[in-house]
Order: sequence, then C-alpha cells, then structure tokens
Amino acid sequence: MHYALFKTFFKIGAFTLGGGYAMIPIIESEVVDKHKWIDREEFVDLIAVAQSCPGVFAANISIFIGYKLRKVRGALCSCLGTVLPSFLIILLIAMFFHRFMEVGWVASMFRGIRPAVVALIAVPTFNLAKSAHISWINCWIPVVTALLIWALGVNPIYIIIIAALGGYLYGKLKRESITHNS
Repeated sequence: MHYALFKTFFKIGAFTLGGGYAMIPIIESEVVDKHKWIDREEFVDLIAVAQSCPGVFAANISIFIGYKLRKVRGALCSCLGTVLPSFLIILLIAMFFHRFMEVGWVASMFRGIRPAVVALIAVPTFNLAKSAHISWINCWIPVVTALLIWALGVNPIYIIIIAALGGYLYGKLKRESITHNS
C-alpha cells in the first residue's frame, strides 16, 4: 500500500501542471474513482481542510489522504510522491539555468514569458477577489495592502494581524449596531 500511495502521488505530481488546484480532478480520479481509497464526500471534506491549512495545497491533501490510509508512513509516502517530481525538475533547472540564460534566444524567450506570468498570477487574483466579495466599495483594502508591502516594505505578517483585528472589530461593531437597533 505504501508503494501504491507513493506511485500514485508521484504520477500526479509529475504530470500535473498548474499547481495544487489543477491536481484536484486527477487526485479525485485516482483516489476516489480508481483506487476507491476514500469516498467522494470525504474527498470534498479533505479538500476543505487542505485549503484551510497553511502550506502547499497538493502536499496537504496528499498528507491527509496518506495519513487516513496508513497513518504516518502513508502520509510520508504520499507527500514525498507529490513533491519529489517538482523538486527534481526545479533542481535540474537550477543546475543548468545560468548556462541557458547565456543563449540569446533562451534569454529572449524568458523576457517574453515574464509578462505572461504576471497575467497567470493576475487571473487567479481577480477570481479570488470575486469569491472574497471584493467590490468597488472595499477594493481600497487590497490596493492599500499591496502598496504598503510593495512600496513601504511593510512585513505581510503585520498586515495579516492588523486585518484580523480590523475584521474582528468591524464584526463586533456590526453585531452591536444590530442588537442596538433591534
């Protein structure tokens, strides 16, 4: 079983482009449909838990599935299978990157890729803003936050703490105004 976990998640990690969220349908197909290690409802629950935990989503969900099936050894096998392909690919790129950047056409390709990468980051950002209900009324919050981090070098941890306190106080004031008006 440990080998099957490693092999399954290694295959998922090696052949899925686009990060953890792109892996969801493939993980579901392998874990729920093909191997029947967990049912669909439990898979959805594991996605919710993996999304709410810090760290890489794909590693988180592989750890949860591996742990459910074979405890700590299963978690280690599934996580290693998930992250090892990316690690090896990045290691190879790092070893040869500077040699390739000296080749004119390769350097030109990377200069052309940079704006596309910005767009690839922007699209999920806009989708996240939509799901977080960012509107014209409150769009100043992420804009000011980004400027504080980028232009003034404010540590993002401070931003998170201030945002959490602000959200708490806003919620408390909102509840008080509702109970006061009732």
